[in-house]
Amino acid sequence: MALCVSQNHLVRDGRHFFWLADTCWSAFTNISEGEWQEYLDIRAKQRFNVLQINTLPQWDRCGTGQPWQPFPLLEDGMRYDFSTLRQDYFDRAQRMCRAAVDRGFTLALVVMWCNYVPDTWASKIYSGNIIPEERVEPIVRAICESFNEFEPVYLVSGDTGFDSEASIARYRLVTDLVDRYAPGALKAYHIKGRYDGLPQEFGERADLYLYQSGHNAAAQGMCHQLAEHFTARSPRRPVINSEPCYEQMGYSHKLYGRFRRPETRSALWNSLLAGACAGITYGAHGVWNWWIPGQPKNPIGGEGFLQAQPHQAALRFPGAADFAFARQFFEERAITAVQPCQEVLVQYGESIRAARAGDALLLYVPTSAPLALHGDWSGYTATAIQLDGDGRTALSLAYREGVTELEMHPYYDDALIVLEKA
Repeated sequence: MALCVSQNHLVRDGRHFFWLADTCWSAFTNISEGEWQEYLDIRAKQRFNVLQINTLPQWDRCGTGQPWQPFPLLEDGMRYDFSTLRQDYFDRAQRMCRAAVDRGFTLALVVMWCNYVPDTWASKIYSGNIIPEERVEPIVRAICESFNEFEPVYLVSGDTGFDSEASIARYRLVTDLVDRYAPGALKAYHIKGRYDGLPQEFGERADLYLYQSGHNAAAQGMCHQLAEHFTARSPRRPVINSEPCYEQMGYSHKLYGRFRRPETRSALWNSLLAGACAGITYGAHGVWNWWIPGQPKNPIGGEGFLQAQPHQAALRFPGAADFAFARQFFEERAITAVQPCQEVLVQYGESIRAARAGDALLLYVPTSAPLALHGDWSGYTATAIQLDGDGRTALSLAYREGVTELEMHPYYDDALIVLEKA
């Protein structure tokens, strides 16, 4: 059964569906079918249930010696002849999708990444593969006719902003074509990092809101700020951070440094507890772009992130377990909505994330410290969950003069604290 929307959350087969996605943008061009089976095995064991894939070649993927292209390449080896569609590419992609769906994965397929669209940030960097307007319809039709049987969510855009009439007009056309050739399919827009400018006309046509907090080390506050923005939008939709910082991704703007497991875990919980609780997306640097040592470098370097780990290593980065735990936590407690409540915190309100989930209070605490909460919470139990291990610790609560003092958790790193009625 296809994915459905129910208020703030998603439903599949009549049950709450927590979107736990992996970004494997370059799957159809870079991954052999043998590697694909291994990839599906690993991600299934890690409890992922959604795969975000670009239907057309990812412009900043790693180099590959493989021949899988949807269009013939011109003599320069970079530009495409969009007048011809290669059916063998779509046949192979269909086989990969069928294998994924048979393993229980939902597909989230990008229709048109921003480098194929006029007047976007990416097509200004390299304009050689802007799709001519007269070729948009046959390409979108081929995408929908190839993949409709798998009941995907179509991500109309990829990594885009809507900052010019040319880009808006092109995505309006693509949206119309998806509606024509995939009637009834869920749609969303994957937008660029740190961006809240989804036009209202596209918000009204989206079935869920996706945002990207991104890979800028100085802007990780966007995890919660964009969650707050999109949960406040009308019409209401489920909200997902569909591209938080990737594990081992280099900082954007070519700064020295990488996002490691603690940073990706922080992005995860700061997104979920700020209202983007329909799910979360994970990324591993080396998987999304599928790096194989010895392959030629892609001449388009994107934002110039540091070299990736080989995909075999990236598939086993430890941070994937943190995202799987979040899915388990939300599903076991049947949490389909949260209500951010920063006002409960007496101090540290910029660093700690607080949200109500039904009768429970959830606190994401990056650092161990005694906490003070407004109000009387003495009738609750408090449990600290160690996020980089298996620890569970009961914490004491003491109320006086309008404030509840909460004992600090005993763990070296961050924790999730759950207050529940005794």
